[in-house]
Amino acid sequence: MVATAVVAIDTTVLSTAVPTIVADIGGFSSFPWLFSIYLLAQAVTVPVYSKLADTIGRKPIVLFGIALFLVGSVLCGVAWDMTSLIVFRAIQGLGAGAILPITITIVGDIYTLEERARVQGYIASVWAVAAVLGPTLGGIFAQLDAWRGIFWINIPLCLVAGWLLIKNYLEKREAQRHRVDYAGATVLTLALVLLLLGVLEGGNAWTWDSPISLAVLIGGAVLLVVFVAIERRAAEPVLSLPLLGRRIVWSTSIMGLAIGAVVIGLTAFIPTYLEGTIGVAPIVAGLALATLTIGWPLAASLAGHAYLRWGFRRTAIGGSLLVLGSTVGLAVAVVAWPPSPWIVAAFCLFVGLGMGFTAIPSLVAAQSSAPWHERGVVTGTNLFARTIGQAVGAAVLGAIANAVVVSRGGDETDAATVLEASGAVFVGVAVMGVALAALTWAMPRERDGVAPAEPEPTETGPIATVG
Repeated sequence: MVATAVVAIDTTVLSTAVPTIVADIGGFSSFPWLFSIYLLAQAVTVPVYSKLADTIGRKPIVLFGIALFLVGSVLCGVAWDMTSLIVFRAIQGLGAGAILPITITIVGDIYTLEERARVQGYIASVWAVAAVLGPTLGGIFAQLDAWRGIFWINIPLCLVAGWLLIKNYLEKREAQRHRVDYAGATVLTLALVLLLLGVLEGGNAWTWDSPISLAVLIGGAVLLVVFVAIERRAAEPVLSLPLLGRRIVWSTSIMGLAIGAVVIGLTAFIPTYLEGTIGVAPIVAGLALATLTIGWPLAASLAGHAYLRWGFRRTAIGGSLLVLGSTVGLAVAVVAWPPSPWIVAAFCLFVGLGMGFTAIPSLVAAQSSAPWHERGVVTGTNLFARTIGQAVGAAVLGAIANAVVVSRGGDETDAATVLEASGAVFVGVAVMGVALAALTWAMPRERDGVAPAEPEPTETGPIATVG
């Protein structure tokens, strides 16, 4: 949980301090890259770290991630201009890519099926606390004109997390020799960099139909085809195609795309909606959105009882229907009713509850279907899909909002324009809610091959010798 807190707080702490950072070291035109480069570095490394965790063990990978994140944080704290800060944020992202998916994989290793949802609820609660604590800390450091402290606070957290893992997390070591798929890992990373770069920057740094946009996206797609060809011949592929072909893996991964799109649609646009239409303070908009992160861990802590009684699929379907109803209700409210943070908070709470009953059972079902040597890849694939859903969702919904703003004259500060653009965005979020509910039905029933294999709480699996 401490390792998760490191990433969770860093994800939320920076946004409120951006004006202070820009005032100190400049680079206003480049500051969005503080977020984009972090997301890009984190996302593209998840599949590789996940495979390495299945090959050489969870502990060395998560400790490497914590160490790299620590180095990146120290460097961010001494950055001398915006360019150096962006580079050092990339190092942080490379470390974060090893922390979150591997910690969740460890949960799947050491806890029983009955315990796993409750522990996932604890981890989700870390994000709930970070959603409130992160922006508050960022605001405090910014007000004190000490923005570098945002990165210094990661130092004790990283040290504590590393010490706890070294002391308390033991893995059984059984020497085995494996062949690392360097070619597949390299090509996959390059493909994901190009594709995510194209999605993140399309419509921002360049237009979607510009030569550079087409070159980046087509280049990424070509490399992805090359990657598939490499994996078909690799002795131990980074992403096993037969593994991805399992119904429980691909169905829950596609659900992850929709989950990521819904979440980013709410987190990215609700503050703009409330602040731009009725002028609420940023903290009020943040608190209205925070109910999403309250409902999620609350439902996650109860999801274990639900899926043990009704099964993974039925629990996830019930949760997705709650997400569907809540996102449709929010869209209707935004279009038909006067803006109100109370209404938004209520719908976000129910979306969070639905997500807790959808995301946790789908993830646990996928983990439970895999043995130790595949569980890291299965977990990483699920979380990676959520990240891709967030990136694509942000791009699509942002394009919708921009199109509405342009059609009304281009004044993004006009309350009526913000209201119409927000309505269009939340209709798009509702469509993603419909897609999530539909995709959940693709999950196989337990009798169709999702019978969980209980993990061994006292040992997590073999540690390999790489050669």
